Amino acid sequence: MNYTIAQTLSDHQFKRRFGVQKTTFKLMLNTLQSQWRTEPKPGAKPKLALEDRVLVALEYWREYRTYFHIASSWGVSEATVCRIVHWVEDHLIRSSRFHLPGKKQLFKGFGKPAVVVLDVTETRIERPKRHQRQFYSGKQKCHSLKCQLVIEQATGRIICTYFGKGRQHDFKLFQASRVHFHPQLESLQDKGYQGIQKLHTNSRIPKKKPRGGQLSRLDKAANRQLARERVVIEHVNRNLKIFRILAERYRNRRRRFGLRCNLIAALYNYERSQPDCLG
Repeated sequence: MNYTIAQTLSDHQFKRRFGVQKTTFKLMLNTLQSQWRTEPKPGAKPKLALEDRVLVALEYWREYRTYFHIASSWGVSEATVCRIVHWVEDHLIRSSRFHLPGKKQLFKGFGKPAVVVLDVTETRIERPKRHQRQFYSGKQKCHSLKCQLVIEQATGRIICTYFGKGRQHDFKLFQASRVHFHPQLESLQDKGYQGIQKLHTNSRIPKKKPRGGQLSRLDKAANRQLARERVVIEHVNRNLKIFRILAERYRNRRRRFGLRCNLIAALYNYERSQPDCLG
């Protein structure tokens, strides 16, 4: 695979192969063009062009093969693939085109009564050498990293993220994130956020079954309706985890996990803003 072959793919095939649309790929190229020099001085001429480098990074996020396997496909060394991926990530995340709105947007509001959905998704990691208990998730029965997502229900746009260790409770993670909602914003959560109504009165969570009792029909109907309204965030998680680097066991150093999540979330937001882009 190289850029010449990738150009022959249809839009649907390109999306399946690399996880993004061709329009998103072109935006990434335009963003990196100012940072790219075909003949750096001093040093040898790069073996891969800028277009191929972006494809290497996309292929790594999409398939999450080892550096060795990707290097074998592109005819370069493992170290070269590692440098390419880091270079693309660092320069894209610094650009204003691939930034999330941020948690300040939640406090300002969206100019009208709106609804946001809050949830946490987990990504398995290799067993840490130190402080293993901090990363062990009793819910997933494995070591993991947590990513808190806040999305706008109407558009599915990701507003902000926050990251924590697998052992940390979802509500504790929310408190640590210091996210504050505008009073007019309605927030939807699952049962893991018991107590959030003390921090934000305009919050809705499912009603828990009383000890030794049963939920009424009205309570069950209300829970089902809330689940229907919250399901949009499950669709967002699915779109993010098209990139297997977030879906499979994360093998890299944990310090770049947040950077990659934010970058992939920004790519998702861009494609979400394009008509008929996600399909």
